[in-house]
Amino acid sequence: MDVNTDLAMWSNQLIVSAMIVYAIAMIAYAFDLFGGRELKQSEVTSAESKPLSVRRTSRKTATAVLDAPDTATGGSDDTGSDDAASRHGAERARRAARVGTSLLVLAALLHVAAVLTRALSVMRVPWGNMMEYILTATAITVVVYLIVNIRKDVRYLGTFVAGGVLLSLGLSITVFYTPAAQLIPALQSYWIAIHVPIAILSTALLYISAILAVFQILKARYEDRAPKWLRFTKRLPASTDIERVSYTIAAVGFITWTFTLIAGAIWAEVAWSRYWGWDSKEIWTFVVWVVYAAYLHARATRGWGPTKVAVLNLIGIASVIFNFTVVNVYFNGLHSYSGL
Repeated sequence: MDVNTDLAMWSNQLIVSAMIVYAIAMIAYAFDLFGGRELKQSEVTSAESKPLSVRRTSRKTATAVLDAPDTATGGSDDTGSDDAASRHGAERARRAARVGTSLLVLAALLHVAAVLTRALSVMRVPWGNMMEYILTATAITVVVYLIVNIRKDVRYLGTFVAGGVLLSLGLSITVFYTPAAQLIPALQSYWIAIHVPIAILSTALLYISAILAVFQILKARYEDRAPKWLRFTKRLPASTDIERVSYTIAAVGFITWTFTLIAGAIWAEVAWSRYWGWDSKEIWTFVVWVVYAAYLHARATRGWGPTKVAVLNLIGIASVIFNFTVVNVYFNGLHSYSGL
């Protein structure tokens, strides 16, 4: 089957366009995280701990209260006005975050379009090599972040989500760039549409969880010692709340990674007539599973503090990155499908 070079070119141009928007979104989020005024605790509770739908309702309610006179008494309710002003001030302080999120949605649309045009250019799934894996995985990461943000306000992660995706896309079109082409025979199996997408989803979930773990550690340090260089964390929820969200996402990621490991073994039996052959990729996929199993176990074990558990989470994402980059590029084995 021939490659549609025009669609492949459009995919590359859409990647560059998405990168530009991601860069602007990253800057907007950075202004929100580091450049805004410090929020009072009541404002943090009002603006940070509510879903987006509730925050929108609160913003409208606050505006209505501020604008409407007190017709019943001829005066004003000081308590109600103070609460409304607090909510209104919190929302004004998050204006940069709203801009960043809007830009991130636009970048995600361009990003998904790049994935689709890449797939259409070769009429197959868009994850046949490292470049395409990065392209698809980063798109799923942004989608996961936006979905989580609907349930829980995690816009403080935006700088690192947009920045990480921007860096990854930059690597995908430079260091890991691979021209559009058909799959090699070893990958021409229906299992590529089962095993790899779950691995991509796992990577996205574990990356989001790891960023939360970083903020958990920083927030916990500020709660203990309050160093000046961490004053920006006053804008964040409590470290225990961040840890809870991080754990939940990592737990889901562990489940999907377990499925990745099992599906990979089944595919190996179909392709090579054995479930396990101690190939380098198989070993490191299992290492990742062991690290996250240790993370989940440590969280349920007394004597392990939240910070130590969070460090295990970071070791886990480091092993995922090592598995994808170093193992794929430098380790010889049956899974050498990087395309480089």
